[in-house]
Amino acid sequence: MEMNEFIKKLTPYLIKMRRHFHQYPEAAWTEYVTTASIAEELKQLDFNLYMGKEILKAEARMGMPSNQEIADNEKRAIAEGVSAEWMEKMAGAFTGIVAAYDTGRPGSHIAIRFDIDALPIKESAEAGHFPADEGFISKREGFMHACGHDGHAAIGLGVARFIHEFKQRLYGRFTLLFQPGEEGGRGAKPMVEQGLLDSADYFIGGHIGIHSLKVGEIAATATKFLASTKINASFYGKSAHAGLSPNEGRNALLAAAAASLHLNGITRHADGHTRINVGKLEAGSGRNIVADFARMEIETRGESTELNENYMVPEARRIIEASAALYDVKAEIEMVGTAPSEECSKEWVERIQESVDESTAIHRVIPELTMGASEDATYMMQRVKQQGGSATYMIFGTPLSAGHHHPRFDYDEAVLPIAVETIGRAVLKLQQ
Repeated sequence: MEMNEFIKKLTPYLIKMRRHFHQYPEAAWTEYVTTASIAEELKQLDFNLYMGKEILKAEARMGMPSNQEIADNEKRAIAEGVSAEWMEKMAGAFTGIVAAYDTGRPGSHIAIRFDIDALPIKESAEAGHFPADEGFISKREGFMHACGHDGHAAIGLGVARFIHEFKQRLYGRFTLLFQPGEEGGRGAKPMVEQGLLDSADYFIGGHIGIHSLKVGEIAATATKFLASTKINASFYGKSAHAGLSPNEGRNALLAAAAASLHLNGITRHADGHTRINVGKLEAGSGRNIVADFARMEIETRGESTELNENYMVPEARRIIEASAALYDVKAEIEMVGTAPSEECSKEWVERIQESVDESTAIHRVIPELTMGASEDATYMMQRVKQQGGSATYMIFGTPLSAGHHHPRFDYDEAVLPIAVETIGRAVLKLQQ
């Protein structure tokens, strides 16, 4: 079968799977239904499947849900039909799956990564939002695939089918990584530390959207990944009656509020872009009670790992601790996610351009596009490059009805076969 014929035949399957994943969004470390759905599809093909502690180094996981949240989500997954076979492998929030295929012929080891998690966002049900209009809106209140990972999971299954279909033309080994917990920078590091990328010669990653482009436009490489650290800060004070004895209290709410303002005042650095965001603040129990507890969720970013880790994170810690001291409360700081900065290997520009020359659907290859955000696939890119390998992270163009992480986020589903074709043609190019 030729590529054009394969892609045409595959497209309805990609759309079907994307819409399935979209209806069952699951946040980091709770992707039980998503993982099981992927596993059911992959077991029909010629892959060895690995799950659970085989693919994730337990102690390297960050930003874990509470034990109660894990138990509730496992109960939910069972109720939604996930089999005991899959649940046993994923028990304890060991989600995600790796599919490996060895052709039995000498050649390179190619690793390809697809992230699968969703976000805690309530999806828009308004007319004009395509998933709502077409009847595949999220079935989980307060959760949504608002970043395209439903499409990434579908693309991964498409690439698996490509390898299965074209296996007689392939050499070497393939590792497909369906990664949990990209949001918050949590899932790639445990996979890397488990050794899954240690023998890879090539790494391919990619993302739908990022920039609003036409379908058929792709970027061969992405630049300017922002390094990021995700921080939880808890403030512990002392409650008191706000009318009778306010002097006896120590106000954790005010400490957190002061920190939230001053964090946004961190001076920007001359050596490159830096970012900070206080995304969530919870505090207090009533209007007449001096708040004894507050909790904040914060992220820092930097154009380089050094800017983030050596400047933004220490500055954030200093302000959190100083704000706590100002109100005589105690602060506890927990790092719950990280992603380094990294660059794509330059040779991928020419490689991708040459590999898609014969495509009738891919009509423009952009050499590089700025990422402008964080992505923990950089851990995988970094590991492969450290071993002398080569890595790229592509961007697959689509018009965007709203920005990423927005309740009305959506993309043109025609981007799905474009992404599979691009990766497939790149793989065939690497065989030459």
